[in-house]
Amino acid sequence: MSAEAADREAATSSRPCTPPQTSWFEFLLEEGLLEQHLQKPSPDPPPVQLIVQFLEQASKPSVNEQNQVQPPPDNKRNRILKLLALKVAAHLKWDLDVLEKSLSVPVLNMLLNELLCISKVPPGTKHVDVDLSSLPPTTAMAILLYNRWAIRTIVQSSFPVKQPKPGPPQLNVMNQMQQEKELTENILKVLKEQAADSILVLEGALKLNKDLYVHTIRTLDLLAMEPGMVNGETESSTAGLKISAEEIQCQVCYDLGAIYFQQGSTNAAVHENAKEKFFKTKELIAKNGSSSLHFTIDEERLAGYCQACGILTSSSDDASQQATPYIQIHSCMKSGNYQDLVKIFLEDNLTLSLPVQFRQSVLRELFQKAQQGNDALDEICFKVCVCNTVCDVLQGRIIDIQFCQLFLKPSKEKIDFLLEVCSRSINLENASEELKRKMAAFLKNLCLVLEDLQLVFMISSHELFIKLLKDDERKLLIDQMRKRSPRVNLCTKPMTSFYDIPASASVNIGQLEHQLILSVDPWRIRQILIELHGMTSERQFWTISNKWEVPNVYGNVILGIKDNLTRDLVYILMAKGLHCCAIKDFVHAKQLFAACLELVTEFSPKLRQVMLNEMLLLDIYTHEAGAGVSGERPPSDLISRVRGYLEMRVPDIPLRQVIAEECVAFLLNWRENEYLTMQVPLPLVQTNPYVKLGQLLAATCKELPGPKESRRTAKDLWEVVVQICSVSNQHKRGNDGRVSLIKHRESTLGIMYRSELLSFIKKLREPLVLTTILSLFVKLHNVREDIVNDIAAEHISIWPSSIPNLQSVDFEAVAVTVKELVSYALTINANNHFWLIIQADIYFATNQYSAALHYYLQAGAVCSDFFNKMVPPDVYTDQVIKRMIKCCSLLNCHTQVAILCQFLREVDYKTAFKALQEQNSHDAMDSYYEYIWDVTILEYLTYLHHKRGETDKRQIAVSEHELLRGRGLMSLRCLSLPQTFFEKNCHFPFEFYCVIFNRGWILPRRWTGRVVGWRRVVQGTPPFT
Repeated sequence: MSAEAADREAATSSRPCTPPQTSWFEFLLEEGLLEQHLQKPSPDPPPVQLIVQFLEQASKPSVNEQNQVQPPPDNKRNRILKLLALKVAAHLKWDLDVLEKSLSVPVLNMLLNELLCISKVPPGTKHVDVDLSSLPPTTAMAILLYNRWAIRTIVQSSFPVKQPKPGPPQLNVMNQMQQEKELTENILKVLKEQAADSILVLEGALKLNKDLYVHTIRTLDLLAMEPGMVNGETESSTAGLKISAEEIQCQVCYDLGAIYFQQGSTNAAVHENAKEKFFKTKELIAKNGSSSLHFTIDEERLAGYCQACGILTSSSDDASQQATPYIQIHSCMKSGNYQDLVKIFLEDNLTLSLPVQFRQSVLRELFQKAQQGNDALDEICFKVCVCNTVCDVLQGRIIDIQFCQLFLKPSKEKIDFLLEVCSRSINLENASEELKRKMAAFLKNLCLVLEDLQLVFMISSHELFIKLLKDDERKLLIDQMRKRSPRVNLCTKPMTSFYDIPASASVNIGQLEHQLILSVDPWRIRQILIELHGMTSERQFWTISNKWEVPNVYGNVILGIKDNLTRDLVYILMAKGLHCCAIKDFVHAKQLFAACLELVTEFSPKLRQVMLNEMLLLDIYTHEAGAGVSGERPPSDLISRVRGYLEMRVPDIPLRQVIAEECVAFLLNWRENEYLTMQVPLPLVQTNPYVKLGQLLAATCKELPGPKESRRTAKDLWEVVVQICSVSNQHKRGNDGRVSLIKHRESTLGIMYRSELLSFIKKLREPLVLTTILSLFVKLHNVREDIVNDIAAEHISIWPSSIPNLQSVDFEAVAVTVKELVSYALTINANNHFWLIIQADIYFATNQYSAALHYYLQAGAVCSDFFNKMVPPDVYTDQVIKRMIKCCSLLNCHTQVAILCQFLREVDYKTAFKALQEQNSHDAMDSYYEYIWDVTILEYLTYLHHKRGETDKRQIAVSEHELLRGRGLMSLRCLSLPQTFFEKNCHFPFEFYCVIFNRGWILPRRWTGRVVGWRRVVQGTPPFT
């Protein structure tokens, strides 16, 4: 292996690959593996997935000899699997929030029943009949955990859940989903029947005044031992994880409050119980601190429960609760006191205590009442909307579309109120620079949008506007306004004149369309479209620019959106995002895609997935153009998303082929060979041609450089590529009745077309992958029968040496593909000497001898530091030197031919003598005699000039002969191998290479200035240039 090949192999092998996932059965085989796995920062598979796997394997039914299904046997294997599942839950500290989020109801029911079993709770025993204070701490805690989960599951089941969209009918999957659904319903039915008992158990737990203990991995190990070995340790007060009595009361109060609140929908009196429990929870958290709890409580949700209970119970003696904004707003909405409602929203713009969802829900309720015929609420809707909009501006959120719709017809009163809200929402003395900047930007955009100059003057002359914007910013804004309308003067009230006559509607629409074409700001695009749709409802504004192109697979879905404004907005955002992505403006592309994703999430899961796919492609492009250029490995999250896209099986989602190409190329470029060869799902390989090609390339590269080991995978890759490069011969009957043969049509039998393969390869940057695919196509090029000049390449011996049906291969297309691939590879690395040799061989085979000689010399230059070192023998082989000789001969550089004949292992005197006999030479001729060290050639040259009567040239040849004799090199006359000469006087061939490279052929710019200081051996001679 050459030095460069070794460096390349070391560089590529140093990149880390994602380790394979640990299988569930490995934890059965190695006792301490589970604890080691759980201690990892990001274990794969995660803990909750391990619980599912363990319990799934433990609950698998068995089949007897009569082929009858039997319940799972109670053997040692299944007991260990259940114990492992309990250990994982113990590692998670039995946190029901984590377990409920990731485990289904049947799985969690099975897990907690196993906990009851191992905690020695007799099966079939009613928990309400058991005295918790008399039980061991871990047993009592297990009963509490089960009943808390039962109550929480009942509450959770009462919330509406969006059903997942059914995929294509698959019998096995549908059966499993139906079975799980039925099982969940049965469990919920039992839990609801026992809800009263569970509530009594938890009420009884509130009377416990002692600490309890929950099982840990250690206590579970002790329980799994023989009874005689436990020594009662698990029953003592020191075993397990200690949970204080106050923490237990806090959790139980919260869960009881939730079930009471849920039952209050049918029994209003129960809300008092819920309120009592929630406020008790709040007191306990305030007393002990939320950080001391082993089990977390959602304090925001708890605050919401408390607010709701305060409103529903509306106790007159609770003055502190009446002062909260929630209570006040509820009271205003109930009594119709909407002016006070606006005041509350205005005051909250300073404190920002109300969540944005609550603000929007109040506004929606007001809109509904206004639509029912209460016209007096139109003004209130506008004022609340303005308050919400200013709040959004200060918090950096996108302005809601309702504000834009209400502001289509601005008036002096509306501007006055807007400026009042802005002034009362920001305290300029204490506000941060960021808040001031956001408010200033909002007012500037407002000025640019308004067409009524009097309204613009109202804003620009307001005290807040003057304080927020500096003089330079105000002047710049005035200039922008003047460019938009030459008659604008923000300092004086505009006078009515002929030039101030408003433009026609068509002119205004044209100006807005022009702005729409130029803008890449999602907020501005949305605002312009709202204005355009307010002017006319007949136009389709996504058609105004022929540069807005969306793939057909997406266009059909987008154009199916019924609302015209939404359809235009989605289409334009996506088209502009794709355009920005194409011109590598990734910052604006990400903003446009993010805005489009936020928009489509509200109404179309299909388009949401489309945007997620496009954002994945954008992230790939961003990394490859940024950190990837310097060799920085992509984050693991991006690699996981790429895998997730390839494995995605969501039905009816339009997919672009380029995303699959980029994902597979991304994995190949970052050496994810382990995933492509071992972990990629088999159905994915069978259905996705790019995954199959990537798997074959990864497997072949993984087994290089050993030709014997890689022949099997190389043969598979060879067969796939040969099929792609095959042509289909079809017969066609012409008008005269004769049958003609149609050739050179891309075969449809391959996994993809040749053009698609070439497009995919041009996305690869990994040197070993490019070398492998180049080697394959070079071998395929050399297989043809009428080939005269073979092309050399690395690893060419791993490919098959023949093709059964040569006529089926389109060798012309193969030759074109080889040329394109070499040209592309050299754009990736122009200093790879093996790729340069392939390029030179291609030019040699196509009779372009000047270009061929240039690339042969360039290959030698890059691997020898511009001929400062010995050119590796695997680069300048005898075949390469012979081709250089032929190039020089056909270019009439006959003296160079004679000199190059000395470089062969056995000097080719016949060719050298024949070349020296030529008198029509286009090279420097006698100026090159100093580079002839072979005495036989020098003697023949002397004889030849003497015979021709060329005294001057004969004298030069004699001088060089004398120099060799003076240096003691005459003994080389009988030697046939030039290496002996190289060891003693290696400067001769290197100087010659450098001279012909610099004088006769185009010198690459990176080598300019390096050809200095080359000196002859003879002292006193100047360096040549």
